[in-house]
Amino acid sequence: MITIWPQYLNKELSINEGRKIAKEDSVKEPTINDIERALKRLGLTFELEKDKSYPGKWYEKSGRALVEWEGTKLELIKEISLKIKEMRN
Repeated sequence: MITIWPQYLNKELSINEGRKIAKEDSVKEPTINDIERALKRLGLTFELEKDKSYPGKWYEKSGRALVEWEGTKLELIKEISLKIKEMRN
């Protein structure tokens, strides 16, 4: 299971603040609901924990997704981000 936080995809954050992929690959203010919709469209098995807080922002309940994935975490983050971009257009 790979843990995905919205912060990993957030174009507004720096790498130090939690973004894991390049700005051009990331999206503006992704929510756990965006991630959920993207995962459904990608046909992946996942579990949501909407009451969880990203460790760097413990005061903000952004939620997280636990995803079954065979590749690397970065590949998964990019796939989700691309799918969110597609859905927003």
